[in-house]
Amino acid sequence: MKRIILFAAILFSLTAMAQMPVITFDKTTHDFGKINEADGRVTTVFEFKNEGMVPLVLTNVRASCGCTTPKWTREPIEPGQTGTITVTYNPSGRPGRFQKTVTVTSNTEEATTRLYIKGEVIPKPAAPAVTYPVKMGPLSLNKNSLNFGVLIKREGGKMFSIEYANLTDQAIKVQLMTSNEHSYLKPLATLQNVQPGETGKFQFALQTLECPLWGPIEAKVYVVINDQPIYTDEYAITIKAELKEDFSKMTVEELQQAPIVEVKIPNLDTLKANKKYNARLTISNAGINPLAIRRIITSDETITITAPKVTIKGGRKTDINMLINTAGLESGNYSRMVTIITNDPKKSILKLSLNWVVE
Repeated sequence: MKRIILFAAILFSLTAMAQMPVITFDKTTHDFGKINEADGRVTTVFEFKNEGMVPLVLTNVRASCGCTTPKWTREPIEPGQTGTITVTYNPSGRPGRFQKTVTVTSNTEEATTRLYIKGEVIPKPAAPAVTYPVKMGPLSLNKNSLNFGVLIKREGGKMFSIEYANLTDQAIKVQLMTSNEHSYLKPLATLQNVQPGETGKFQFALQTLECPLWGPIEAKVYVVINDQPIYTDEYAITIKAELKEDFSKMTVEELQQAPIVEVKIPNLDTLKANKKYNARLTISNAGINPLAIRRIITSDETITITAPKVTIKGGRKTDINMLINTAGLESGNYSRMVTIITNDPKKSILKLSLNWVVE
């Protein structure tokens, strides 16, 4: 008896399945390939067929994002008949590769089926005013500053470029000028005639070995338009970088022989307003090889340090004079940073905080 009941249950289940619609698609993925953003929306059609014995109904078709819009046959699809799902993708503001999912819900046994669209959007060219937003008189540039971050000084330098465009109807004579102080910044072409509608690049070489400084640097190239020099920030291209030494290739023996910087800062305690005070930094070399004081930088004009390049032999020390000017400082607590750059491989950049109270 139990076998008869089990057989009847299986037969009923198979009969019910046979009476359900079955959906099949001509494809489940469509690759648009490369499409241009400027060309606007793209569309593909997924065709499906009811392979079952009863009408097929799509109860919902939902896309994974608002950029994808599906439209589908909403009437019941009779056995053996076909319907369509039209999927439109909007590439506006969506450069790069994409893959989107369209979930189809129906009265089939599986209930849901997933379709996919994919491709790559080629961005539309930006308007000239967007591509070249920096104005220097009649000349337009894509930017007027570059920050290279950290550069290893002994590696020799870095090439860089700034893009320009003449968006006027007149030819422009352009000359690039650097000061003697920034002679390590070299334009590859100092004079150019830029025709109307012409675009191009100003190319430069930052020759770090010729730069006398260590640590942070800031250099300017001035753009002279039609032989009318205006040496202001409005007509300047600013280049920033931080020049360091690479100690990573030093041997164990070289590290053992290396200089070791030690600094004793003065106890400034309480200072009076609108006065000038002399103080001293004592720098010692607790290592073996000579310690090179490459640069001393103060955080603002409150502290002035006149420090020529100094070399300290192992076991020796030297005093560095500094002037503290409290002019314009109100009563209160003050802290200023002093940065010392040396050839100590473990403390090549040493930051010190000088603190005092103005009464």
